[in-house]
Amino acid sequence: MAHVTIIGTVTAKPETRDELHRLLAAQVVPTRAESGCINYDYHVDARDPCCFVFYENWRSQADLDAHLQMPHLAPLFSQLERLLAKPVDIRHLTMISDMASPS
Repeated sequence: MAHVTIIGTVTAKPETRDELHRLLAAQVVPTRAESGCINYDYHVDARDPCCFVFYENWRSQADLDAHLQMPHLAPLFSQLERLLAKPVDIRHLTMISDMASPS
């Protein structure tokens, strides 16, 4: 079974940008520790400091689904409507190249 790749884009309201950034940054370490996580990389748009982007690879859809139920996401999920300027955008990708080897 092929792994699952997604790009998640999260856009903060300007007044909640710093708070959202803290909540998103707090997800990196526990998410990377999940057994199905291949990589979980957190970025900010170079031109829009309110736009955060995650590039994620998961071993399977079941692993991604399990991730979305993790308790460490609850503080974030419970506040999305208040923090976001628009809904989360999740793009599912199909990788054409082989996965890069770890260095």
